[in-house]
Amino acid sequence: MKLDLVHDIQAAYRLTLDSMSRPGLISNISNQADKLNMEISCFGSTLVLVLMLFDTEVKFKVCSECEAETAKLINQLTYAKETEIESADYILVLKDAKPEDLEEVFRKAYPGDLLDPHKAATIIIETDYVSNDQNLTLTGPGIEKESYIDVKTNDHWVKLRAEKNTEYPLGIDLIFTDWYDNILCLPRTTQIAKRVIK
Repeated sequence: MKLDLVHDIQAAYRLTLDSMSRPGLISNISNQADKLNMEISCFGSTLVLVLMLFDTEVKFKVCSECEAETAKLINQLTYAKETEIESADYILVLKDAKPEDLEEVFRKAYPGDLLDPHKAATIIIETDYVSNDQNLTLTGPGIEKESYIDVKTNDHWVKLRAEKNTEYPLGIDLIFTDWYDNILCLPRTTQIAKRVIK
C-alpha cells in the first residue's frame, strides 16, 4: 500500500501535534511509515515527518554519511532547499551521524530572535529507542505534574539542549524518532532533569 499524502499525513500530523503539546507522550506513526515504498537511508518515521513539515519555503540540513543522496531525495519529494546548519529551519541528524555532528548542530542551530522566536530551528534526531522509562524527568507546559522518558542514544544531548535553551523564548525544539517509528517531541519550554532515585 502506498502512503496517502493527504489522509496519512494528516493522521501523522495529529499524532505529532499531540506529542508536541503533551511532552513525554510517545506517539507511534508506523501505520504511515510502513506505507512508504521507497529505498531511503533514514527511518520511515523520519521521512513521514519530512513529508509533513517540508515545503518550498523550508530550508533544511541533513547530517549523515548519506547526506548528499538523502538531501537530493528530500528536495525531489518536497522542493525544500538544502542549506547550512545556521540557516536551516529543520536539521535532520540521522542514525549514522557522528557524535560530533550532533554537537555541531546544537551549537550552530538558529535559536530564533526576540522578535521572531518561533523561527527557531527544529532538530529531528534518529535514535535507537524512545520510551517512558524513568531515566529523565520532564516538567513544564503541557505536563500535569511530571512525566518520564528515556532516549537510547550515546550522545550528551540533554546537556547540549540545556546550553542552547538558556535564554527563553529563544531555543530549539527537538523531535526524536526511533527504529520502531515512535516519535517523541520536546519543545523548548520543557525542562529536563536526570531522575534521582530516592
